[in-house]
Amino acid sequence: MVKTAVTLSGVLLDNPVIPASGTFGFGYEFAQWYDINCLGAISIKGTTREPRFGNPAPRIAETAGGMLNAVGLQNPGIDRVVAEELPKLREVYQKPILANISGFSLDEYVTCCAKADASPYTDLIEVNVSCPNVHHGGMSFGTDPHMVYDVTRAVKEVCRKPVYMKLSPNVTDIVSIAQACEKGGADGLSLINTLMGMRIDLKKRAPVLANTTGGLSGPAVFPVALRMVWQVYEAVHLPIIGMGGIQSAEDVLEMMLAGATAVQVGAANLVNPFACQEIIDSLPGLMERLGIQEINEIIGGAHRWEKM
Repeated sequence: MVKTAVTLSGVLLDNPVIPASGTFGFGYEFAQWYDINCLGAISIKGTTREPRFGNPAPRIAETAGGMLNAVGLQNPGIDRVVAEELPKLREVYQKPILANISGFSLDEYVTCCAKADASPYTDLIEVNVSCPNVHHGGMSFGTDPHMVYDVTRAVKEVCRKPVYMKLSPNVTDIVSIAQACEKGGADGLSLINTLMGMRIDLKKRAPVLANTTGGLSGPAVFPVALRMVWQVYEAVHLPIIGMGGIQSAEDVLEMMLAGATAVQVGAANLVNPFACQEIIDSLPGLMERLGIQEINEIIGGAHRWEKM
């Protein structure tokens, strides 16, 4: 029997497959379709301090290799998530839960992370630094190493549970951002978030999305995500959760060979609600065919081959 268990900062996962934040609701919604306890962990919908309705419609658009979304962090706010959503998920799910936190100021990140960390139902805190900093002209926190460092350090001061910083790919140098997170005390990294993109309606001669631009996800971004995970693995000494276009067990192993300890599956859930279950079911057979007995042995394995 092959072994699929992995560990993220002391938190044990039966397998490395995690539904990505924003593509799996609060998790319990999928329990009507299958036993979600097969999942390695769940990253819940992104949460802010105040409730958010999100952006106006249309806010989803298909592309040739994936989809664009400009949902706008629609969520009921951190207090309701802690009081209602997390307990509802724990009723049907007994494995690790990642609370995904977003913010538009340093204070908001700190407040939300502290409340998520205090919940008995969370195991890791995942901090999305792709949000615009309202106090610095709207520049995304995740595009400036200094701001990323400040957020990481501030959040770590109020969290006892492991903190994973979720990085934006919309930067010139992903390595400098990852190193700033490590310097700030992050326990791990999640990458990548969506790439910025847009579509134009030829008949209306206007952007398809009401927000004009949106985040590109799906199989088209997989090679970009793989490249960034590879680069970050070479540059820091932190566990990585890799994501971006993962659709199959083959993609999981490829991402782990690049340096990921676990992976998140995003857009595939919106196409097929059974995507994560099917990937998990096929993973042991693929490992056996490839002669992999222990999945931890392949983490960063492609780097070792390069240096032989």
